[in-house]
Amino acid sequence: MATTDKEKTKKLRQDVAPFAKSDTAKSIFQMVNTIVPLIALWVAGYMLVDVSPWLTAGLSVISAGFVVRTFIIFHDCTHGSFFKSKKANDWVGLFTGVLTSFPYEKWKREHTIHHATSSNLDKRGIGDIDMMTVEEYLQASKGQRLWYRFYRNPFVMFGLGPLFMVLILNRFNRKDAKQKERFNTHLTNLIIGGICVALIYFMGWQAFLLVQGVTLFIAGSLGIWLFYIQHTYEDSYFEHDSEWDYVKAAVEGSSYYKLPKLLQWATGNIGFHHVHHLAPRVPNYNLEKAHDEIPPLHNATTITLRTSLESLRYKLYDEEQGKFVSFKDIPEIIKRKARGSLAA
Repeated sequence: MATTDKEKTKKLRQDVAPFAKSDTAKSIFQMVNTIVPLIALWVAGYMLVDVSPWLTAGLSVISAGFVVRTFIIFHDCTHGSFFKSKKANDWVGLFTGVLTSFPYEKWKREHTIHHATSSNLDKRGIGDIDMMTVEEYLQASKGQRLWYRFYRNPFVMFGLGPLFMVLILNRFNRKDAKQKERFNTHLTNLIIGGICVALIYFMGWQAFLLVQGVTLFIAGSLGIWLFYIQHTYEDSYFEHDSEWDYVKAAVEGSSYYKLPKLLQWATGNIGFHHVHHLAPRVPNYNLEKAHDEIPPLHNATTITLRTSLESLRYKLYDEEQGKFVSFKDIPEIIKRKARGSLAA
């Protein structure tokens, strides 16, 4: 069986390899149909703010979708999959990082770690959403439990989360960051700071908040939601390091978020997250094709807009049952453990 599993794994990675090729024409076209409309919407928002703040706010909501799509371009650049040229990926990554408020080198390193440790219970903490197992939660102090409940509250995660991400998390490097990463973060912060000062000076802080503030807040909330739902669903795969498997983590620990075509376009096909985790060098415009043409990938957990809302109640991972549970399930789990202890 072990040999068969290895052969299946090897075959699956071989099957997806042909899709891990960038197409310069497609990449440039995607930049044109994403970044040009985004900037046009921002310009229109500033021009219309005196006519109707509500109209400007409406344009900012639409802009948020284009920011998410721009982030997918940024994301592909961090994987070196958007262009064949490393320099092209780096320069476009810096540019789109400024537009989305993400430092390129910092996020590239942390996201690489995320891919190498996704669904690994022994290697959590970098590039992922904090998660406790049931056992960890039961052993935690009251203060730690209270903080975790606060952190996992949807209003905190999707409301305060974007503010924390844009204003704090993306602005500072980790202690172990190398000089190149630190320089890139400082450069990104300097460029963003200069743009913000200029916009506030010429357009006013109210208009700035209505255009840039609303756009980035909504885009940030959507981004956190996408990241959350792609790894937080009832039967998601998690294992300790000794049993952890890269392919299983990709196909069983990442969801296929089946979205309506318009939302799929706005999110740059990132709903095919199982394909992306299996082969990060597949550019976003090849993800759907890879999924459609490789039958084993159809076995990934499929989540729709409606069923994805159920994941909001999943807070803890129960290792014994191999699934996510809610805080409300804790009393029953404690009873189950007590019965198990008595039986033993």
